[in-house]
Amino acid sequence: MIAYLEHFVHENETDTIPDTYSRNDDAALLCTDMDIQGSIDYGSPTTSLAAKDFGGIQAAKPSAVVRPAGADDISRVVKFASRSGTMTVAARGNGHSINGQAMSDGGLVVDMRSMDSSIDVVRLHSGDVVVDVGGGALWEDVLRRCVLGYGLAPRSWTDYLRLTVGGTLSNAGVSGQAFRYGPQTANVTELEVVTGKGDTLKCSESQNSELFFAVLGGLGQFGIITRARVLLQPAPDKVRWIRVVYADFDEFTRDAESLLTLPEGEDSSFDYVEGFAFANSDDLVNGWPSVPLDPNQSFDPTLKPCSAGPVLYCLEVALHYRNVDRRSTVDRVVERLLGRLSYCEGLEYQVEVSYMEFLLRVKHAEQQAKANGIWDAPHPWLNLFVSKTDIASFDRLVFQKILKRGIGGPMLVYPLLRSKWDDRTSVVLPEGDIFYIVALLRFSLPYPEGPPVEEMISQNREIIQTCTKCGLGLKLYLPHYTSEDDWKQHFGNEWTRFVERKARFDPMAILAPGQKIFPRRNRQSS
Repeated sequence: MIAYLEHFVHENETDTIPDTYSRNDDAALLCTDMDIQGSIDYGSPTTSLAAKDFGGIQAAKPSAVVRPAGADDISRVVKFASRSGTMTVAARGNGHSINGQAMSDGGLVVDMRSMDSSIDVVRLHSGDVVVDVGGGALWEDVLRRCVLGYGLAPRSWTDYLRLTVGGTLSNAGVSGQAFRYGPQTANVTELEVVTGKGDTLKCSESQNSELFFAVLGGLGQFGIITRARVLLQPAPDKVRWIRVVYADFDEFTRDAESLLTLPEGEDSSFDYVEGFAFANSDDLVNGWPSVPLDPNQSFDPTLKPCSAGPVLYCLEVALHYRNVDRRSTVDRVVERLLGRLSYCEGLEYQVEVSYMEFLLRVKHAEQQAKANGIWDAPHPWLNLFVSKTDIASFDRLVFQKILKRGIGGPMLVYPLLRSKWDDRTSVVLPEGDIFYIVALLRFSLPYPEGPPVEEMISQNREIIQTCTKCGLGLKLYLPHYTSEDDWKQHFGNEWTRFVERKARFDPMAILAPGQKIFPRRNRQSS
């Protein structure tokens, strides 16, 4: 496979770093050989912090952390690394990776949060309104700037907003709005990217289009996103946030899928559709108490059918509206939409919140997790895309057996429409017009108060092995593999395209080494 890349490697660059230099030697040269406007830190505790991530499973200490002032600095960093036979470069946003994807063992980590944080709203000639934002900006800051400053908001979000723009666009960016607008990667009009060659390029569907679609969902393999233009729409004022409970998985999926295909338009459908599985028990974290939206609400187990199994399901929806809308009108719309559904009577929960409060809902959970000491514990999360044809089998094999007691955190499961995703991006999906995202978001106290991290990782492995053995159609979202064969299997028919894009935009495999897809190539092997 790597032989395929070799003839793309530049042969005419003479300003090289001798291969006899160690990685620490390379890092020391940064102070004298790299002319950047930002700063460089190659000592602890900065490099120690960059050696960790939210997952808490992997550790890889870089030689140095670079805080660039802008795209030009990142270009210089990449070109510097290309003069070495070993050095790699990883872009780090807010450190929320799970399996070391933003790490660079002995290489350079680029702290994207240090870059220009300007967030500008722009009206294009087409009439579209976009936010022009740095790749290191947090989505939470984008939300506040756009909503409070302009009454506008991006169309598609993630559940947790303390993630960087460049980070989520390098994966996909999925939440309950994706059924209507697609993932965040489907809502971008233009990017500024520093490629693995050190070139700084603007790209869009009509300009450098191959790079544009490669980088979106490209796992950081083809370039570092330094700026993005994201589509905006008018922001609502309020949200009616609703949860309804199901005992039957088929009814749950049938209702969830029916909401995806309702005609778009004002008051014709909910604006947000998600769901989750939970244990049929009184466990405070994994069971019934995890469902109500307000402390004054409670879960009445006598309202669930006697035939209910070890796992129940919750459909979570939301309706947007404006302050000028009459409450009675909102009530009628909600009543009409809920009237289509077959949930357990009486197990329905509603609250009214501001739009910003709704989008920042996970921030409150973050604050509680930090107070309880579980935010900094390991998080061996597992995220999957499962085909519609196999989601019932997944429920039977995984939710009802392996995970029937819960995982110490949310077990998200909800459908998405393939038609809302662009096949030209680097994201790979299971077959079918509808597929499900399954996100197993473990939050546990550190061992010995909580389960050993090895036990949780082993359970994740059991889930994958069970699904593979039974022939279930699935793909890892936020994938992590360590062998070329596994990556080939993950990309399937798109593997050749992925390799060709790597050869074109990062022929020396300098970028995103933590993904463990391509080994670093040096000039002398070309």
